[in-house]
Amino acid sequence: MEDELMPGHAQAVLLLRLAGPLQSWGDQSAFNRRETRPQPTKSGVIGLLAAATGHPRHEPLGDLLNLSMGVRVDQEGTLLRDYHTVSDYQGRPLPQAGVSAKGVQKPTSPTKYTHITQRFYLQDAVFVAAVAGPKPLMESLAEAVTHPAFPLALGRRSCVPSQPILLGLTSEPILDALTTQPWQAGEHARAEFERQHGRQAFIDRMVTVEAIDGDQILHDEPLSFDPRDRRHATRRVTHLWRSIPTGFDNPDPPSDAPPAHDPFALLGW
Repeated sequence: MEDELMPGHAQAVLLLRLAGPLQSWGDQSAFNRRETRPQPTKSGVIGLLAAATGHPRHEPLGDLLNLSMGVRVDQEGTLLRDYHTVSDYQGRPLPQAGVSAKGVQKPTSPTKYTHITQRFYLQDAVFVAAVAGPKPLMESLAEAVTHPAFPLALGRRSCVPSQPILLGLTSEPILDALTTQPWQAGEHARAEFERQHGRQAFIDRMVTVEAIDGDQILHDEPLSFDPRDRRHATRRVTHLWRSIPTGFDNPDPPSDAPPAHDPFALLGW
C-alpha cells in the first residue's frame, strides 16, 4: 500500500482521437489478404505511440509494455475493400518470394501470371482511445503525439490521422474517462444525429475495455515490433454501452413524455 502512494506510482490516462479518411487495424492477417478489425487494436495504438517517441522497431518496447487500453466507437465508419491484380508488363511468369542460392527470385510453381491482393479499410471512422500508465510516461507520450519523431498512422502507413489526435490527460479510470469525454464524431454524423433525434445531451456509444474476466480474447498485446521477431500475446476485453455527452450547444431539455410501454416490466426484467 505504501508503494501505491509514492508519487512515482501515480497513474494517468492519455486520451487520443483516432480519425482519418482511412484506418486499417489488422491483427493476424498477412500475405495477399489484409483485413481490419472494427476497432483499433492495442498493437496498432502502441505502435502509433512508439512512432511518436521515435522508438526503433528493433528495440525492446520497454515502458510501452503493460499499458492498459480502452476504446470507444464514436463513428463506426464503413468497410472498404481495395482490390488489386499484379502482373508483369511483359507477360512473364511472376516470381515467388523465395530466392535461390545466388539470391535470384525463383519463378512461381506452377507458373502464375497474376497475383490478386485485397486490402480492407475502415473509411470515415472515429474512435477515442484511452491508454493508462504511470503519469510521467503518459505526459511524455502526450508531448510526443503533438511533436512526433516519425509519421503517425492509423494501423497502416498509408492511413494518415486527422487532427486533433491528442484530447488530453486525465486522472480518471479508463472507463470513466471514456464516459465523460464528449462525442468526437464528424460534422456529417452529428448533423444526421441532430436531424433524427434533435439536440440531445447524450448519446449511447460502445466502449471496449480490458478486463480479467472479459468475454472476448484478442491476440493484439504487443511484445515486440522487431520485423524479424514480431510477437504478440492475448488479452481479455469486455464490451459495454455508455451514455456520453454529445457536446451540443444548448441541448434540448429532457422530454416529459411518459416512458414507453414495457411488456416485461411486470416480470421484473
